[in-house]
Amino acid sequence: MLLRHTPKEIKERNALTINPAKTCQPIGAMYAALGVHGCLPHSHGSQGCCSYHRSTLTRHYKDPIMAGTSSFTEGSSVFGGQSNLLQALANMFTIYDPDLVAIHSTCLSETIGDDLTQIVQKAFDDGKIPAGKKVIYCNTPSYIGSHITGFANMCTGIVRGLAEHTGVARDQVNILPGWVEPSDMREIKRIARDLGANIVLFPDTSDVVDTPQTGEYKMYPDGGATVAEIASAGDSIKTLACGPWASEDAAKLLDANCKVPYEVLDIPLGLSATDRFIEALANAAKVSVPPSFVAERGRLVDVIADMSQYLHGKRVALFGDPDQLMPLTEFLLDLDMVPTHIVSGTPGKRFSARIRELCKEKAPNVNVRNGERADLFLLHQWIKNEPVDLIIGNTYGKYIARDEDLPFVRFGFPILDRIGHSYFPTVGYTGGIRLLEKMLGVLMDKIDRDASEPKFELVM
Repeated sequence: MLLRHTPKEIKERNALTINPAKTCQPIGAMYAALGVHGCLPHSHGSQGCCSYHRSTLTRHYKDPIMAGTSSFTEGSSVFGGQSNLLQALANMFTIYDPDLVAIHSTCLSETIGDDLTQIVQKAFDDGKIPAGKKVIYCNTPSYIGSHITGFANMCTGIVRGLAEHTGVARDQVNILPGWVEPSDMREIKRIARDLGANIVLFPDTSDVVDTPQTGEYKMYPDGGATVAEIASAGDSIKTLACGPWASEDAAKLLDANCKVPYEVLDIPLGLSATDRFIEALANAAKVSVPPSFVAERGRLVDVIADMSQYLHGKRVALFGDPDQLMPLTEFLLDLDMVPTHIVSGTPGKRFSARIRELCKEKAPNVNVRNGERADLFLLHQWIKNEPVDLIIGNTYGKYIARDEDLPFVRFGFPILDRIGHSYFPTVGYTGGIRLLEKMLGVLMDKIDRDASEPKFELVM
């Protein structure tokens, strides 16, 4: 598995992706669905697909992930999966009694052309769905996009199936957080609470995939945005969509269906993106920013000032999801670090343009690529040609870090070999300190490890 034979010479590849910097759409759809209280995600495809999606999320969150499957056989693959899905819906509501089922498609059901709209309507017509229960759905073919695309598609499915406009305005702001950790969603709610802003946050996976161990198993944990809360989002005064890839489509649909205006922001990672988020939320909710936020920001700035000698000029390679990489790149630039190589497997033309705009003054020669063949093989080749001081990305970056003897910060999805990401936020000013602590920790560990005895210092 180690990558010591990665060649330094870069050759253009037209049809081969090696170690992609992404995973498939249904994983993102399943994660978004878990952010609705009492929801049972359902994978319309084979058992193997569903097992992979559940196991990947379970390994990342260290919490059991429940989901149903249409259990395609050879016959379903040839004649279609309608009967499987109809039977599955009847079984799930009878045996597991969810408040709603969130269906996402897979490669197989998309390839044979199953029409989810027609099948779900038939399920209602045939009485397969009990009174008061809900079914939402979205299309998530794995051969297009990435897990972020799937997350975005399920968010639009949530809006389409649950949001309602009654004409009676509510003094609340919708926040679509994008793909972030449950700890980050909890921190966003804490920020809103301390700001005095009434919000509806969805999806919300806090207290769903990071549940406490109480000795009692709950198939539907206490967390998640309720159906009633999401329904009320159609009467909110504004929507803040964090991350254009994961959240913008749902915000647009909510505006089109319910006339709720929206603003697209970066995920509040680091200093500048958090500034913009808090300002936007305060303006939307018509509240003032309390002194406590000035103090939080000041602590982050203090850490930056105290430790600048270990950050200044350090070259960084990073990979992951576009919504996270854009504010993360901006944060690195605020720290006077140098983003050098940036890779995302999620397609979208705006990504490279935004990164180059951010880097044009401090890192004009940044290498950036996303979409097809933007993979970890290319990232490794870039690093071999232009060495860096730090790598930031998910667990799959550990092989490059080991082979090139580089400090490595685990960030993004999936993180399979460490814990903490589910419990400690990286959004907001406090999350910025957490990110800084992680970066400084690995950089200073390397200084200690490589120091000669006369230069091995107690106080760095």
